[in-house]
Amino acid sequence: MTSKLYTSLRQLFGDRVRLDEPLSRHTSFRIGGPADAWMEVESEDELWQLQKMSADEGVRLFVMGIGTNVLVSDRGVRGLVVKLGRSLGVLEWSEGERGMRAHAGAAAPFKKLVMDAANRGLTGLEFAEGIPGSIGGGLLMNAGAFGGEMSDVVDAVHGVEPAGGPRRYGREELSFGYRRFDLPSGLVITAVDFLLAPGDESAIRDQMADAKRRRDAKQPLGFPNAGSIFKNPPGEYAGILIEKVGLKGRRIGGAMVSEQHANFIVNVDRAMATDVKTLMDQIVDAVWQDRQVRLVPEIRLVGDWEAAS
Repeated sequence: MTSKLYTSLRQLFGDRVRLDEPLSRHTSFRIGGPADAWMEVESEDELWQLQKMSADEGVRLFVMGIGTNVLVSDRGVRGLVVKLGRSLGVLEWSEGERGMRAHAGAAAPFKKLVMDAANRGLTGLEFAEGIPGSIGGGLLMNAGAFGGEMSDVVDAVHGVEPAGGPRRYGREELSFGYRRFDLPSGLVITAVDFLLAPGDESAIRDQMADAKRRRDAKQPLGFPNAGSIFKNPPGEYAGILIEKVGLKGRRIGGAMVSEQHANFIVNVDRAMATDVKTLMDQIVDAVWQDRQVRLVPEIRLVGDWEAAS
């Protein structure tokens, strides 16, 4: 963060700009060092302003959602960290020729969209019952479970590009993979359009209840975590592989491989990011040595990791 950029930001946005903001306050892991500078934005115009100002000064800009699928380095994040505010989390519904459309702000909780759809008797999101995080975060990882995923119902993506400002990408321009969305270069997601079909409300509720039961039976409760740590390899389950190599319950510092589901690492006692990362490295090595399967992280490692190593 340059002093020139900080001065300009303070002149424009006042005390909404904060220095050395602890990112542990903004992640579900409750882990993470400070951001050089931090700000919450409330419009696409503000976001575009920050993109241009950061680019002019050669300062990296990183956008955080609800923080459910990230591990932030103990050293924090260099540059400007931007959080999408409430006005970028509005959920709007409209009826079109191809079905009911939900225009969901990227900052909206995924669970709100799922519940609103069910209340309207709309099918397509039952698989997502209980998936944490924001709409934007869910899109970036193509969140899914129990045979469904976000790409099945996404119709368009809205965002802001540093060079051109607000932009809409239609379904035909989007590319998804397993737990992956190929984000157009430089685009910051601000909203997602979903296309949903009418369904039997009773059947929708039953499927959601089943998804919740299955999720509650597997996922650890009571300790901060970031969701599934690794992607499932083709034809395998990461949690089962980790359990088979004997790492269920393995603990380093304040971080532990969950006793309930081995593909979760939980923060049991003021864990550091390095505790979690060391556990992840041990898991990858052990599964590779024993099973010749290379586990790939599902969570994103964010921040100054090189300096921490």
